[in-house]
Amino acid sequence: MILWNYFNDIATTLSQGRFIPNDFVFVKGSNIFMSEYHHVLFTILLYYIIIFGGRLVLKNFKPFKLSLLVEIHNLFLTFASLFLLLLMIEQLIPMIYNHGLYYAICNADAWTNKMVTLYYINYLVKFWEFIDTFFLVLKHKKLTFLHSYHHGATALLCYTQLLGGTSISWVPITLNLAVHVLMYWYYFLSTCGIKVWWKEWVTRLQIIQFIFDVTFVYFTTYTKFVYLYLRDTKLPLCGDCAGTMTAMYWGAAILSSYLVLFIFFYEDHYTRKNKKLTKRNKSLNNKKRN
Repeated sequence: MILWNYFNDIATTLSQGRFIPNDFVFVKGSNIFMSEYHHVLFTILLYYIIIFGGRLVLKNFKPFKLSLLVEIHNLFLTFASLFLLLLMIEQLIPMIYNHGLYYAICNADAWTNKMVTLYYINYLVKFWEFIDTFFLVLKHKKLTFLHSYHHGATALLCYTQLLGGTSISWVPITLNLAVHVLMYWYYFLSTCGIKVWWKEWVTRLQIIQFIFDVTFVYFTTYTKFVYLYLRDTKLPLCGDCAGTMTAMYWGAAILSSYLVLFIFFYEDHYTRKNKKLTKRNKSLNNKKRN
């Protein structure tokens, strides 16, 4: 594991031995940062207080110009997402190759210390991503329900899966990281004033991501539920799936809400606008002909 060894050495050195990835274990109620429910809920609540309170406080001030800070932020999240994605892929390829996909999403042994370490770092990154919204508030940009809800809910989602020990966690996380590499790179280019043709594809890929997410999560939730409560029935059953039912319910509910909201967002921001643009172009062409 070349990348992992580099990561372990660098993290150990930079933290002066306080964080050693090879030895990390996530335990609720320990002194691990953000491992308690009340810490998570308080931070998410504080996030909403800051963004909605900030809008009221700053409404009479001029928008802040934060181009350089936004560029650095987006560039950092682009490479952080890419690095985490590559670390996970390095773990997943031999796991899936040697044991198969079902093992990787359902077996308790797929919940390895190394994967949990990466899940935990990804979880902390979700709080860093709150800065996205803080920048929007400072720049007096419109806050959509999807954007505000998505950031808070994702932090909660990651926490519930860490607590619940769901081996399926890598599916939504790796897909999310892959999309975030493109998304934050797009944001970086946009802040630099560079226009790209694939802006619409960022949202399309997010929708595709959530379709895969809910498919896998529904499968594991169904499998776990039938194994626990309906084994005596004739319902199809593959076996047990690692993780608690509570974590699986949270995962299914939040990811389903994302899929619905992103489809509505795409319909509102792209489909309707494209239809209006097409009608306008037809109208202009007809006037020219007449």
